[in-house]
Amino acid sequence: MNLNQIHNVYFIGIGGIGMSALARYFNYLGKKVAGYDKTETELTKELQLLGMQIHFEDTIGLIPSDFYIENTLVIITPAIPITHSEWNYFIERDYSIKKRAEVLGIITKDTYCFAVAGTHGKTTTSSILGHILYESGVDVTAFLGGIVENYNSNLIGNGKTVTVVEADEFDRSFLQLYPDMACITSMDADHLDIYGDKASIEATFVEFANKVEDKNLLFIPKNLPLEGIKIAINEEADFTAFNIRVENSAYVFDVKTPLETIKNIQFNLPGRHNLMNALMALAMAITYGSPTNSIVRALGTFKGIKRRFSYQIKQEKLVFIDDYAHHPTEINAVHQAVRELYPQQKVLVVFQPHLFSRTKDFADDFAKSLSYFDEVILLDIYPARELPMEGITSAWLLSKIENSNKKLVLKNELIDEVLKSTATVIVTIGAGDIGELVKPLKERLNEKVF
Repeated sequence: MNLNQIHNVYFIGIGGIGMSALARYFNYLGKKVAGYDKTETELTKELQLLGMQIHFEDTIGLIPSDFYIENTLVIITPAIPITHSEWNYFIERDYSIKKRAEVLGIITKDTYCFAVAGTHGKTTTSSILGHILYESGVDVTAFLGGIVENYNSNLIGNGKTVTVVEADEFDRSFLQLYPDMACITSMDADHLDIYGDKASIEATFVEFANKVEDKNLLFIPKNLPLEGIKIAINEEADFTAFNIRVENSAYVFDVKTPLETIKNIQFNLPGRHNLMNALMALAMAITYGSPTNSIVRALGTFKGIKRRFSYQIKQEKLVFIDDYAHHPTEINAVHQAVRELYPQQKVLVVFQPHLFSRTKDFADDFAKSLSYFDEVILLDIYPARELPMEGITSAWLLSKIENSNKKLVLKNELIDEVLKSTATVIVTIGAGDIGELVKPLKERLNEKVF
């Protein structure tokens, strides 16, 4: 497919974080962009302000008339059901219909592509890398799965020659990409509704790794059983972070590379997992040839990503952090970061499980991870694309949590329950619509404290 011949791009599921990045990209290219989504959000409002026509009912008559012509590309998200009437309208008329991953594949085939894979850390690592390359003057476009605070966008740059993309293992999407340089941040079991078992997901990561022909351009943590450039913290590796200390709530550290030792790098995101993400991005940028001083400066100015250990309130009396964590490994990472920064304080976690299948597959691990916090509030499971599973509920998950200071509450009761707590550190986590509660919760907490 030649994207230059496409005049109109219609998105079914335009409000998704990955879909909206593509929508911004095509809008910047001067294409006419419109779309449907189930729910109006702050993100869809931003797209509308950029001139995109968006509606929120599955109604064929709401498709703008401009998009009934040839040279319209239709992009769909896997979350859309096959019964969707607009999707079927385009299928019946033989429109060019592509999944988001297929379109990214088309774009990356004609660029130098940095692909960031892994069950955790993709968004943060690719965002840091995109920021480094952009600040280093590279002609880059970075398609991201989160809103980067520095740019208030999930798209960095509008370059034509270099791309940074998240290589998503869901639905084996990353096998559609054409990576020139890549990293794999982690290979934990996830998406078992698709893969079945951990061995299958690991085999697919190996298949992705083999798409990078030069293994000197594949970056992996030292503990992963793959061939490539090894990355580690306080261990001997090709790229090693060491002499790590916390100064003014920021990491300061040194890095040994194959060619030099870089001293006193400052990085403001908390948690060893984020330090590893930064090290991955640094290693890729150095190997690509970006100047060391530009890399160090960009790491120091990176402000983070919304819903990734995102501070909502940061005061002496109260701290409120919001995070996208939806897997036990990610919850453990959030807990480690909180305990490192606030070792003597009482911590309340509010968790909204995401997907019935994931809750079922990792229930014991979720229960163990959540039990480490001082106080636990659970919301009902966010179903996303799934139908309920018999017996798989938040009440069932709650029964497995060993911490006795635990409670299941409805969304409309959450703010009042949080206000009752004596915790001085509050953390909301989950990949569902819990993010919509963050702003009102922040407002009420500010009223309580100030």
